[in-house]
Amino acid sequence: MSVSWMDVIAGALKFLVRMFWHRSSVPSEFFFPIACDIWTVLCLYWILSALRTKPVKSRESLGQRVNYVLPLALGLTLLFNSRAHYSWLGMRFAPDTIAVAVTGVVLTAAGVALAMWSRLVLGENWSAAVSIRKDHELIRMGPYRIMRHPIYTGMLLSLLGTALVVGEVRGLLALVIVGLGFYVKACKEEAFLAREFGAGFEAHAKHTGMFLPRV
Repeated sequence: MSVSWMDVIAGALKFLVRMFWHRSSVPSEFFFPIACDIWTVLCLYWILSALRTKPVKSRESLGQRVNYVLPLALGLTLLFNSRAHYSWLGMRFAPDTIAVAVTGVVLTAAGVALAMWSRLVLGENWSAAVSIRKDHELIRMGPYRIMRHPIYTGMLLSLLGTALVVGEVRGLLALVIVGLGFYVKACKEEAFLAREFGAGFEAHAKHTGMFLPRV
C-alpha cells in the first residue's frame, strides 16, 4: 500500500501533538504559541527585507499614518494580549477543540506564506508608509496579477487563523479593526499609484480586486 506525503505530514503532526500535549490539555493554549512563532517568522523576514529598498520619491506625512497605525496597534493588542478578554471580549465564538486550533494554525501559516511571497515579488518597491519610490515599478506579476494588495490579504488571513486559535470574540474584533485600517491604507496607496502611473494603474485596477481576486 502506497503512502502519500500528506499521510506522512499528518502522522508527524499527530506525533508532535501527542509528544507535547502534556504541556497543556487546552488546545488554544497549546497551539497559540505555535501561531505566535509563525508570526515571528514573518516579522523577522519583514525586518531583513526592509534593509533593501529604493530611495523615497514622495511620502505621506507622519500625522497621516495615524489612520491605519492606530487600528493596527489596537487590533494586535486585542489579539495577542491574553489579558484583553474583559467581559464579552472573552466570550468564545469557536469551540476550543484540536480541529479548530489546527485549522487556525494552518490558516495563519498560509497567510504568512502569501504575505512573504507578495513582499518578495514587490521587491525594492515596498514601503512601510504610503509612498512612491524613485524608479517605482507597478508590479503586476505573482499574486499581484489577481489582487492589488495581497500582502494585506495574507496578513488578514493569518489574523483570521490566529483568531480561530484564540477562539474569543476579541480575535474577531481585532480582525475587523485591522481590516478597516488596511482598507484605509490601501485606498491611500492607490491614490498615490494612480497619480504616478495614471492609465496604467487604472487598467490594472479594472482586472484585479483590492484584497480578493475579481470575480
